[in-house]
Amino acid sequence: SAFIESIEPFWDGNEVWLLTAAGALFAAFPPVYATAFSGFYLALMLVLLGLIFRAVAIEFRNKSDNPAWIKAWDFAFAFGSILPSILYGVAIGNILRGMELNAIGDYTGGFLDLLNPFALLCGLVGLSMFALHGALYLAMKLDGEIAANARRWASKAWYVFIAAFIVATVWGAKGFFYDITIVPLVLGLFVLSASALVFVFNKNGSAVAAFIASCEAIAFTMLTVAFALFPYMVPCTNNPEWSLTAFNSSSSQLTLTAMLVIALIGMPLVLGYTWFIHRVFRGKVKVAEE
Repeated sequence: SAFIESIEPFWDGNEVWLLTAAGALFAAFPPVYATAFSGFYLALMLVLLGLIFRAVAIEFRNKSDNPAWIKAWDFAFAFGSILPSILYGVAIGNILRGMELNAIGDYTGGFLDLLNPFALLCGLVGLSMFALHGALYLAMKLDGEIAANARRWASKAWYVFIAAFIVATVWGAKGFFYDITIVPLVLGLFVLSASALVFVFNKNGSAVAAFIASCEAIAFTMLTVAFALFPYMVPCTNNPEWSLTAFNSSSSQLTLTAMLVIALIGMPLVLGYTWFIHRVFRGKVKVAEE
């Protein structure tokens, strides 16, 4: 109940960002959208299934006081949170590794090919990163024994994330990244630096500072992936000339200009609304511990 109460005002707005990202990808890079959504079709359906379970669990969990009912929806919530977290990392791992494409950009492999060791390792990175971030959020929003437990969970997730991130970075730098430069390596060091701050702040009980440092670590992780790939967006392993890049997959200049104008108008409104919601519901959540 405490967990649900802490995210209830925000979870639906957060999931809208996924739809926004998909829409922006479709408008700005249609071939990348087509390749990614066709190649990852089954994985994306599993992500969608997980998000449905998560949303329904949040809405239905408190409709009955029956312990079996509550336990079932708690399981659905856990399933709907864990599965997408793993699959996000698996998807990014496959893009970093490269995919088998034909001349028109269609994925020619199978679903099981996506579950390769490197991609599964990236799935572990994603799961541990989100687990760490979520635990720090709970520590920031809750009091008492639940907050103390959240800090312990965050500490455990931190060790897994650091180990998995370092192994994935070394593995990727040695075998999968394309024309790697110093920039992603420096950004990787920023990830580790921000993560070190997470550990220190969490150890000292500075929940807000630890959460902010976690946000920075996630941002640097995303930038590391982006700069490691650039200009590739979907590298092709069987023929590099068939790879999709930011240059051969972008929409027309008119479309990109229109998107820029829409973003300049819409993003401040969305960010302003998000800030307002978080300000209204700021502070600790006061609920009975379970």
